[in-house]
Amino acid sequence: MTDGSPANARRSRVPPPPALGDAARLRALHDTGLDAVPDEAFDRFARLVSDLLDVPVALVSLVSADRQFFPGAVGLPEPWSQRRQTPLSHSFCQHVVDIEVPMVLPDAQLYPRVRDNLAIDDLGVVAYAGMPLTDLSGRVLGSLCAIDNKPRAWTSAQLRTLADLAAACSSELRLRIALDGAREAQRRVVQAHERLELVAGVSETLADTLDVGTALRRLAASMVPPLADWCLLTLVGPTGRPREVVSVHRDPGRSADVERFGELLRTGLSPTSIIRSVLRTGQPQLGSAASLADVAKGTTNPEMVSIAARLGIASYLSVPVRGVGGTVLGAITLVNSAERQQFDDRDLLTAVEIGRRAGQAVGNSSMYGEQRHVAEVLQHSMLPHLPNVPRLELAARYQPAADQVEVGGDWYDAFVQPDGDVIATIGDVAGHDIEAAAAMGQLRNLVRGNAFGRPDGVGTLMSDLDAAIRGLRLPIAATATLVRICPQVAGVHEVTWSNAGHPPALVVRAGGAVEVLEAAPEPLLGLARSSPRTSRPTSLAAGDTLLLYTDGLIERRDRSIDEGLAELVGRLTGTDTLPLDEVCDLLLASVHGREDDTALLAVRAR
Repeated sequence: MTDGSPANARRSRVPPPPALGDAARLRALHDTGLDAVPDEAFDRFARLVSDLLDVPVALVSLVSADRQFFPGAVGLPEPWSQRRQTPLSHSFCQHVVDIEVPMVLPDAQLYPRVRDNLAIDDLGVVAYAGMPLTDLSGRVLGSLCAIDNKPRAWTSAQLRTLADLAAACSSELRLRIALDGAREAQRRVVQAHERLELVAGVSETLADTLDVGTALRRLAASMVPPLADWCLLTLVGPTGRPREVVSVHRDPGRSADVERFGELLRTGLSPTSIIRSVLRTGQPQLGSAASLADVAKGTTNPEMVSIAARLGIASYLSVPVRGVGGTVLGAITLVNSAERQQFDDRDLLTAVEIGRRAGQAVGNSSMYGEQRHVAEVLQHSMLPHLPNVPRLELAARYQPAADQVEVGGDWYDAFVQPDGDVIATIGDVAGHDIEAAAAMGQLRNLVRGNAFGRPDGVGTLMSDLDAAIRGLRLPIAATATLVRICPQVAGVHEVTWSNAGHPPALVVRAGGAVEVLEAAPEPLLGLARSSPRTSRPTSLAAGDTLLLYTDGLIERRDRSIDEGLAELVGRLTGTDTLPLDEVCDLLLASVHGREDDTALLAVRAR
């Protein structure tokens, strides 16, 4: 132990040689993978030095910027033998690193460079011979040294032996560095592959939905934990300030904390915050080393600092989310805690690419969202108010497909003829976009204009409708069912119907049985060739319900139309006692994961 004397205090204040702090040398030292723990290969070198030079102490000493450590050691007194390291105040080997040539001292007490070194008193270092240990670039990482506790004249044979052993020891160090480099190269290859998979997975994730909120949540989940411990996805509003933040942490137990942090982020960013800088300039930011001080500097709400302490922050990066034309739509911010590797330039490049793809997805989502809104407004504006008919009850529903941005051409209509008959129709124009909705509006108006005031049979009306579509050269292909109901004051209502490639209408009879109105299939409306249309009869007694619907109610990718129709018949069986609105709601509620728009029109005889 040191005695605390003024001389010792003076010795401990001697600054280390500048060469110890060389960054390239320290990287090579790190790449050896060695530390203050025994290593059999280097202990063997120390034993050889001790035996061949007949010295009590021999060390393989590697010198960092603030200490020396011994992966190989023989003869060190306690507590140094157990610790396997000393501060630089006890290091002769630091001078070998500094001068980059052997240092041979028969009596250290006679040399000004080391005579005040604490190793003389605490480790008994008197005679010292140290040979440089180098990497492939010639950087001196430490020394292979022989030590005696009394003055000694080193012979040329001893120094030659020590130099030969140092050369072999340097080769072992270089091998360790090369192995570490190979492992690092392999790790980087694996990381590069993982990054490519991550970027490809992000593209697939974003392509699966055109809903902005869903896209952001999926994107955040895809990056944590593969790329970061936690992340914040920020979208800006018209003023350039955060309007939506999605936050995710790898630890589910931190969900409440990270969500609160994201909530505070909307209004708690200071003018100097990294995220605000990225949103303002569009330039990515990399903080390879970060602390709570960075959070405090970037926020106006102290609560964010305490939350960040619980979440963990040791490095971060933040990249822009750019839309078409380079407009900054938001930012992706990734954070790692101290337990994880710091972010580097490769991580930044990966995040920038993810931000670019996210920007495309957000832009597409916004565009399609606007398009869907326009189409839905258009479509709903064309859905009619059902008429009040004394001896009939009518109910209808329209519901767009679940989790889709497309809007289709489904429609229904019902109106009263001058003679009191009721015309009911349902149809589906091919397509899922604004054009389909517009074509649906044209076709609905054609049906009204063609049928109103005419006593013709529904087959004739359908044929005339076909001719009008072709004659006006309307680019429309559609399925449809047209029904005429002749309400009777008492008794059974007469019904005629015509079907152009549409799913068959159903009749729920009083008593609960279901009848399918099937006939030989007839082609869709709007085909190039004209074809005859037929009228077919049925009837509705009091309590009977006629159901018209589009294929969204029965069509699924995992089953046939016939299976879907059979399931619908099963659901309808016994519903004759339910109110008509409840029947419609029941049918829509029973369909999960709807893949297409659905329209219903139900007519019940009283």
